[in-house]
Amino acid sequence: MAEPISTRRDLLKAGLAAAGGAAALGLEERALLAREAAQPPAPAALAPGALPTGKIRGLTVSRLICGGNLISSFAHSRDLMYVSELLKQYFTDEKVWETLHLCEELGINTAILRTDEHVFRILDAYWNKQGGKIQWIAQTTPSDDQPEVGIRQAIDHGAKACFLHGGIGDRWVKEGRMALLGKALAVIKDAGLPAGVAGHDLEVPQAVEAAGLEPDFYMKTFHRSDYWSYTKDRPKDNSWCADPEETFKVMAKVERPWIAYKILAAGAIHPRAGFRYAFEHGADFACVGMFDFQLREDAAIAREILSGNLKRERPWRA
Repeated sequence: MAEPISTRRDLLKAGLAAAGGAAALGLEERALLAREAAQPPAPAALAPGALPTGKIRGLTVSRLICGGNLISSFAHSRDLMYVSELLKQYFTDEKVWETLHLCEELGINTAILRTDEHVFRILDAYWNKQGGKIQWIAQTTPSDDQPEVGIRQAIDHGAKACFLHGGIGDRWVKEGRMALLGKALAVIKDAGLPAGVAGHDLEVPQAVEAAGLEPDFYMKTFHRSDYWSYTKDRPKDNSWCADPEETFKVMAKVERPWIAYKILAAGAIHPRAGFRYAFEHGADFACVGMFDFQLREDAAIAREILSGNLKRERPWRA
């Protein structure tokens, strides 16, 4: 009886043998075989235990954070139009709870999730019926005229920290609405929670620092620029950190905790390379969207990198 085909590489090799050689493979299949061959071996599965942590204004946060876009059926899928619907089908309530439980088992104690009714319902059941304890850092999208409304919803539903969505941070900084940004941060701080600002544009942390607004943390996109679809001239299409070298230089001078996000460029960068790049270049935490079947490997890679010899120039700020 034939052995089962267990990996993409096995499947391609089986097809290659049946078809009579490499000439039968198309460009995509040959590229995939080459990429699989060059991929580093996966580390051993991480036993249950703790990941390294840092503190954001007294809140203890695992250095690897579970991102919530996938759970909320949002994905940067480039030109693929079906991906969001696919995620809706995959991430049932039960699958989300399973994913969050696995995060906790592996030492990932924090998830960054949206502020909406779907998240409220999922977390309420997870905490009160599923026995879960994962911390929620809320991504809020305050409005121009009532910036406190969405923030107060997150606080009322159990958020342990809040930050302003990167799109809001980008726009308010571009429009010079620093007083409004400061008002939103004050709402979070007045509730006793760590308050943060996110941005895709490097001008966000620069402008916030210059204005003296003193958030408790930043979220800034950060990833390598050597992946296959990176095009600096179209950053919203296929890159989310238009200038990683300049980002590193600016953030090196920032003394507040930094959560780096989009560090894998929507799956274009392997976690082993993306995690190391982010942590060696100054990030204090990495927010990563992960499927349940990726969690064990990703947690093992993060722990291996963080416990090894990091060539880090920026001091840990958390």
